[in-house]
Amino acid sequence: MILEYFFGILGVAIVLFVSTNVDDLFVLLGFFADPKFRAGEVVIGQYLGVTALYGASVLASLISLIIPAAYMGLLGLAPIFLGLKKLWTLLKGCEADDDLEDHEKASAGHGNIAAVAAVTIANGGDNISIYTPLFATRTIDQIAIFGVVFALLTALSLGAAHFLVNHRTIGAPIRRFGHLVVPFVLVGLGILILHGAGTIDLLSRL
Repeated sequence: MILEYFFGILGVAIVLFVSTNVDDLFVLLGFFADPKFRAGEVVIGQYLGVTALYGASVLASLISLIIPAAYMGLLGLAPIFLGLKKLWTLLKGCEADDDLEDHEKASAGHGNIAAVAAVTIANGGDNISIYTPLFATRTIDQIAIFGVVFALLTALSLGAAHFLVNHRTIGAPIRRFGHLVVPFVLVGLGILILHGAGTIDLLSRL
């Protein structure tokens, strides 16, 4: 009986994470393929982002607060800004010249980590409206299980993205052209977030 209960919660947690984070894999591919981002920075940034989403959902469930989707959609501006910045760098053709300087700046890693975390939060901003009502109906123990499962699946998604980027056959084209695709992916992602959350309509009424 206890095992059935545990595996039932486990199954719900897995389905919930996969259904709301499957698109993160494509974003992670882009970050791992970008030579300006170290693997450790991507890992830390992703975990910070996922933790922030999980923590916000738990907090919202405890105070019975569901953040309006239109306002959460404002987070879509983060990947748009980052994507346009990267596109501008590519158009100026200075990315190669600045590689050494960028890697030195990345030694601290704070900027890159913050960038990954911001995109993760923006991409999963609407997850809060999904997690919150579910967490509100669960016990503390069940919510903790969800957290552990989310952490393990985040590690799995990071491992999968890193494996694909470094794969002997398919890794080379991803590393070679991935950074060229990333700006468009980020801008498109941001637009989808703004549109899907109804934020564009909200901004048009301001």
